[in-house]
Amino acid sequence: MADFFQHGFNTIGHGLIGYIVPALFVLTIVVFFHELGHFLVARWAGVRVLAFSLGFGPELVGFNDRKGTRWKISAVPLGGYVKFFGDDSEASTPAAGALAAMSPDERKVSFHHQSVAARAAIVAAGPVANFLLAIVIFAGLFTIFGKPTAAARVDQVEAGSAAQAAGFQPGDVVTVIDGSKIENFTDMQRIVSTRAGEALTFTVKRGDSVVTLRGTPALKETKDEFGNVHRGGVLGIRFEATASDVLSERVDPLTAVWLGCKETWFVVDRTLSYIGGVFVGREAADQIGGPIRIVEISGQVATRGLPSLIQLAAILSVSIGMLNLFPVPLLDGGHLLFYAVEAVRGKPLSDRALEVGFRIGLALVLMLMIFVFYNDIAGILHRKI
Repeated sequence: MADFFQHGFNTIGHGLIGYIVPALFVLTIVVFFHELGHFLVARWAGVRVLAFSLGFGPELVGFNDRKGTRWKISAVPLGGYVKFFGDDSEASTPAAGALAAMSPDERKVSFHHQSVAARAAIVAAGPVANFLLAIVIFAGLFTIFGKPTAAARVDQVEAGSAAQAAGFQPGDVVTVIDGSKIENFTDMQRIVSTRAGEALTFTVKRGDSVVTLRGTPALKETKDEFGNVHRGGVLGIRFEATASDVLSERVDPLTAVWLGCKETWFVVDRTLSYIGGVFVGREAADQIGGPIRIVEISGQVATRGLPSLIQLAAILSVSIGMLNLFPVPLLDGGHLLFYAVEAVRGKPLSDRALEVGFRIGLALVLMLMIFVFYNDIAGILHRKI
């Protein structure tokens, strides 16, 4: 009996490690570079940085650098922050009384006494660092592993599918979709999955001939290898890859950087399209996930190997960079909105306006957290049933 329970605890322990460790690995990379962007530009602008924290809450471990910044890891690994001289909180809200009482020398190193341009640059540096990180990761993956070259070949057409209605035949190779060049099967999948319900024009190589087909991807739910449900456009085409198909083309570093930029833009474009679809009712909001979902996906992706996990870090980095640019007080985008108003007015918003704004921002962030936690739990329960 003791052996039975020991085996059970070992299984649970290994399961937790298999999910939590990859998630911490991914989140640490993304959060560190986001906060590093704020930190480096603040140092460049001459602002005194009081703390650089990975995580929130009580400090677990830390040290002071030679300029007095406290570098630390905190107990709640759901983000991080950089606290500047003059900040009243981790959200960089100003300490009005302390700011007014500062000496001229203190004002020089206070974040809130910097010019609007300097403060905007410091705040924008976090999301920019996330986008740069994604580009570097994608470029590195292309440099090391190359660019996939599997042709967008049709091996099978499903009966009754949109592909059959459009006239696709086995052996067809898709080369262009609505004017966009298709270099591999993944290119075709990406366009089709994001254009459900839209009539697309396909240029297809059929033997020695080139034909033009018109097809409308159907909106369907599909499951990946881990049982996760994805909703998107489907033509009904199958590609049965052989060993000779799974090839990669080596690219030079400059080409890799360009491909990294394209890959980053794809994530941005897909995310914005999805969010826009949620607001107009074309997409369901149940695909929006939170911390639990990140942990789950990280554990799943880790089973494919380190390159896939690092690629997930790049995708998550883009997502966090975009999220922080939303014009919501408490987020970087909210601060940038306040600075834009200040630049137009020629003076800062009143303390009362800032307080109301931060309260609204806190409420919105809390509502978003509740919503994503609900989606995370509901998704797990749905997959278990």
